[in-house]
Amino acid sequence: MTATKRYYLGAAAVILAILAGIVVAYPHLPANVPVHWNSHGQVNGWGPKWSLFLWGPGMMTFIVVIFWALPWLSPRQFQVDSFRATYLYIMVVLVAMLGYIQLLVLAAGLGLTIDMTRAVMGGVSLLLALMGNVLGKVRRNFYIGVRTPWTIASEQVWNATHRFAAKTFFACGLLGFVAALAGAPFWLLLAAIMSGALAPVIYSLVIYKQLEARGEL
Repeated sequence: MTATKRYYLGAAAVILAILAGIVVAYPHLPANVPVHWNSHGQVNGWGPKWSLFLWGPGMMTFIVVIFWALPWLSPRQFQVDSFRATYLYIMVVLVAMLGYIQLLVLAAGLGLTIDMTRAVMGGVSLLLALMGNVLGKVRRNFYIGVRTPWTIASEQVWNATHRFAAKTFFACGLLGFVAALAGAPFWLLLAAIMSGALAPVIYSLVIYKQLEARGEL
C-alpha cells in the first residue's frame, strides 16, 4: 500500500468513525441540537439534528475531495508533488480536527456539560502545533501555508518564512494547548493562536524587503 493510500484511508476511517457515532447517538438526541457557542461558551445557535450529518461527515468528506482535486488544479510551477506526504498529513489533521469538534457537538447534544470555548480553543491550538511540526516541508503553492504576496513572489522568501512559521506555529500552539488545559481566559488563548499565525506574515514582508534591498531577489 502506498503512503498516499494510507493517508486517504486514515481520513476515511475518521469520517466513518464520526458517522457511526452520529448514527448511534441519533435516537437519543433532541430534535434541535446546539451547533454554535459564543466566546463565553454559551449556546447561541441551534440546528436540526439531521444537520450533524452535513456539518460532520459531509464537511469532512468535502475537505478530502478538495485535497484530492487541488493537485490537479495546481499550475505547473506550484505543484504539491514535492511535498505530497506533508500535504496529505495536513489533510488528515484537518479532518481529525473537524471530527473532534463534531464529537464535542454530539456530547453537548446528549446533554453533557462541556466548556466548549476551552475545548475548541485547545483543539485549535493543538492543530496549530501539529501544522507547525511540518510547515518547514511545505513548498511554494497557492493552497496551504503562509501565502502572502511576498512568499508567492519569491521561493527564497517562501522557504525562509515557512522555517520561521514552523517554530511560531508549534510554540504558540503548544502554549495555547497548555493554557487551555489550565483554564486560561479566552483572550489569552486567542492571543496565542493569533500570534503564531500572524508573526510569519510580518516576517515574510521583512525578509522580502531585506532581500530586495540587497538585490538578492
